[in-house]
Amino acid sequence: MRELVIVSGKGGTGKTSVTASLAALADHPVICDCDVDAADLHLILEPKIRENHDFLSGHEAVIRERDCIGCGICQDVCRFDAITNDVDTFSVDPIACEGCGVCVHFCPQKAIDFPESLCGKWFVSETRLGPMVHAKLGVAAENSGKLVSLVRTEAKHLAEEENRRLVIVDGPPGIGCPVIASITGASQVLVVTEPTVSGEHDLERVLGLARHFQIPALVCINKWDINEEMTIRIEQKARDLGAGIAGRIRYDQAVTRAQILQKTVVETDAASAQDIRQIWDYLNAQEDALK
Repeated sequence: MRELVIVSGKGGTGKTSVTASLAALADHPVICDCDVDAADLHLILEPKIRENHDFLSGHEAVIRERDCIGCGICQDVCRFDAITNDVDTFSVDPIACEGCGVCVHFCPQKAIDFPESLCGKWFVSETRLGPMVHAKLGVAAENSGKLVSLVRTEAKHLAEEENRRLVIVDGPPGIGCPVIASITGASQVLVVTEPTVSGEHDLERVLGLARHFQIPALVCINKWDINEEMTIRIEQKARDLGAGIAGRIRYDQAVTRAQILQKTVVETDAASAQDIRQIWDYLNAQEDALK
């Protein structure tokens, strides 16, 4: 099974638009949105949810008022100031609680429950381009890397069950834990960047991450024609860092029109659609060369 992950060193480079177009060009892929903190692939693909699951991760302390004797030990031992006292009534602030369990351990009355936290939801949906696994992390919830790993695992299981040979992953931006969880063990990484100083800097960081995990990386530059000099510089830096150049995508206002119509770029007559088709051909050629 091939797993292609599309990432970017920073947000706003056009990563999701590229992902959606590659999914439209692919042959019966499973689509996976791993940008769980700010998922937006669904805005283009209009998924119809067929499975809805809770994402439980970590724990949260809850004081049972009827059993609490108001000794205050829990407040004394909490290093995160998560326990408040209102007229000898103690309670836990769920936002401040880090789920360490110290208060549970030291409570002499065993009056503190420690249930798993509901941190978000994950879904299996149908789209016009194929099945899609995606998720939504709760407000102020943690463990996004764990949720990303869950979403990827479910996408690969779905591909095996339905005999689909390709999983296309819309990864999160940056180089943090969710990105590491998105690319580890992938077949191929496509980094979408833009010809700006910040684009160059963040590309360097994400390519370093791919190199660390020994994942073949390719680069495409979106809106390359707004700064051709920077484009050439970034392409040379990418080669110096061991990455291939998958292609360039021109600046095209038709991309915005496609988004308004909830279509991928390659489902329209946008001039940039041809650029994306050439990148798709290059990605497939590189994958064949690695076999």
